[in-house]
Amino acid sequence: MNYTLRQLEYFVAAADHGSVAGAARALNISQPSISTAIAKLEALLGVRLLLRHHAHGVSLTPAGLPLLAEARSLLAHAGELAEHARGLGETVRGRLDVGCFVTIAPSFIPAIARGFTDAHPKVEIRLHEGHQDELLSGLASGRFTVALLYDFDLAGDLDLQPLADLAPYALLPGGHPLARRRKVSLAELAPLPMVLLDMPPSRDYFTSLFLKRGLEPDIRFRSPSFETVRGMVGNGVGYSLLVTRPASDQSYDGQPLVCCPLADDVEPGRVVLARLGQSRPTRLVETFAEYCRGYFADGAGR
Repeated sequence: MNYTLRQLEYFVAAADHGSVAGAARALNISQPSISTAIAKLEALLGVRLLLRHHAHGVSLTPAGLPLLAEARSLLAHAGELAEHARGLGETVRGRLDVGCFVTIAPSFIPAIARGFTDAHPKVEIRLHEGHQDELLSGLASGRFTVALLYDFDLAGDLDLQPLADLAPYALLPGGHPLARRRKVSLAELAPLPMVLLDMPPSRDYFTSLFLKRGLEPDIRFRSPSFETVRGMVGNGVGYSLLVTRPASDQSYDGQPLVCCPLADDVEPGRVVLARLGQSRPTRLVETFAEYCRGYFADGAGR
């Protein structure tokens, strides 16, 4: 093994900043030093990692993309080794980049981030909210170490730790006739106007609940915004199906909402903590995963 951690560090910095100049500024190192280190790394590995674009920075090659994630993982483990060598092994510390699906984040991430950093004050958590495609891309590139998302249509190269099974429910306007029911069936909902949360994979999950029963929902309105869907329902436009349940039963504009359980035996929305399967988790990642399991085991979101 002839490459160095410094070469890996410079490679990751150039990829993150999109240019050698940006990496040089961030690391306070000269541009020629970074360029030379990356060139030596490419020669040692026998692959081209970055494409140089005149006056337009750098971009990852197809070979550089998976190696970027591996380089991040190796640097993280090297950092932990240094901490142990300095006698700091009993303290969990470092930066953890956490991706989170946009509908999960507001309900769960604030409490998780506060509780975890209270327990481990030497940890810095950086949060990144996004849709599923953004989260999967971030995991693949190493921009996110872990991500909280729903286990629906996920790739097989991820390590998934189940955290919670959340039952879908019907969201109804406060004055809706079905709002007084203890439960409502999908067959009763199908002919009514529906407001669909139109983002992947949510839209596929919710429509599949109908299609598996030979039903077709009457979708009148679509929105990729969780709160816009709630607002449309609160104003009587239609009902919706959702999984994440905020603490407030009011829309942003103050309209009353009713969350009614489904009478059907349906597949729950499973929240998982995902990371790249081929990467060995650091102590920080393992500690965070354990905290998340405990948080949801205490009944969060139910």
